Amino acid sequence: MFRTRLTLAVGALVCLALPVARPAPPIAVNQFLELQALVKPNKSEDKWAEIPWQASLWEARKQAAAQGKPILLWEMDGHPLGCT
Repeated sequence: MFRTRLTLAVGALVCLALPVARPAPPIAVNQFLELQALVKPNKSEDKWAEIPWQASLWEARKQAAAQGKPILLWEMDGHPLGCT
């Protein structure tokens, strides 16, 4: 019982000693636009979107066979949001 109280007391002191979190100051519009341009993909980085992807494996197989090309199968297992 004493150990539990001691642990709770030390935990409370640690929490009180932590600095209070403050929100970050707002950024200027021009700074936001610079950051947005930095992280947003440009046209040269979006080449994968130009590929005519097929949602049906059977249709992709028929098209690949007709053109004599291989198939790139991009498939994922699990939850679509990555939550497992």
